[in-house]
Amino acid sequence: MRDSDVPAILEVLKRALGETPILRRTEALWNWKHRDNPFGPSLVLVAESDGQIAGVRALMRWDMATPSGDLLRCLRPVDTATDPAFARMGIFSNLTLGAIESAKAAGLDLIFNTPNQASGPGYEKMGWKHIAPIGVMARPILRVGSKVPEDIAPDPALFFTRGPDEAGGPVIDRPARGLRTPRSAEYMKWRFSGHPTVRYGLIESGGQTAIVRPNLRSGRKEIVVSELFGSHVSSAVRHVARVARARYLAAWFSPASSERRAAIAGGLIPIPWVRALTLMALPLRDLPIDIHSIDNWDISLGDLELL
Repeated sequence: MRDSDVPAILEVLKRALGETPILRRTEALWNWKHRDNPFGPSLVLVAESDGQIAGVRALMRWDMATPSGDLLRCLRPVDTATDPAFARMGIFSNLTLGAIESAKAAGLDLIFNTPNQASGPGYEKMGWKHIAPIGVMARPILRVGSKVPEDIAPDPALFFTRGPDEAGGPVIDRPARGLRTPRSAEYMKWRFSGHPTVRYGLIESGGQTAIVRPNLRSGRKEIVVSELFGSHVSSAVRHVARVARARYLAAWFSPASSERRAAIAGGLIPIPWVRALTLMALPLRDLPIDIHSIDNWDISLGDLELL
């Protein structure tokens, strides 16, 4: 990709994937993902036909720490689309194979993502392995707030009886129990206060912290608990429920994580029949950790939902 390709790339993404109120395919969002990312600039390949962008394959850089202290340099496929006028010409697979070769040449360690059901089989053909389904944890809330127009990006102040603080400040994180995103001050600022469209809030209770995102799903107000920090974070979950103006809380944490146990203690119950995403990965070399077991992943929705 050349910098001058970005406007044409955004048009391809709009035509192929559409937009939502919280996902406007703007240069600001593109730059947030692919230029300003604290892990480094993205690997972006394009397919061209007579000077026209026919397809795009963007992979974000993303570091993951292991419990032993190793740092894996990873990639995450995100903005991927083929212009509808060039469909079924092998653009997706050719760009993906080219990206894998570029990643190996750059000495990167791992590619991981959460493809949808339609693209999952294509990844498997190219060597990706299924890790585990990503489900949903939910807690209903009896208090129901006022309606919010569905054509706007939800404002946290409209989803709580008392407005949350701004998210994105430094936190004291615990040691990794599996592959875990390093929660550095730079990462937290970029991830939770730098997003051009989505507004995250921070709710604290007795030193326990929840980072939350208001959302509208099928006309219902939900609050996504993206991150939990502290030694007794179940109290933070209960506090979010007390001050929320929404139908329910939603979250997901790795099965072996302390946050998952605390979230359940705070009233977030795993919904067994719901699969929101599927985690898949492609190692680019021999790794010091078994990535094929979900017990070796220490992640949350804060890692997965890039919007």
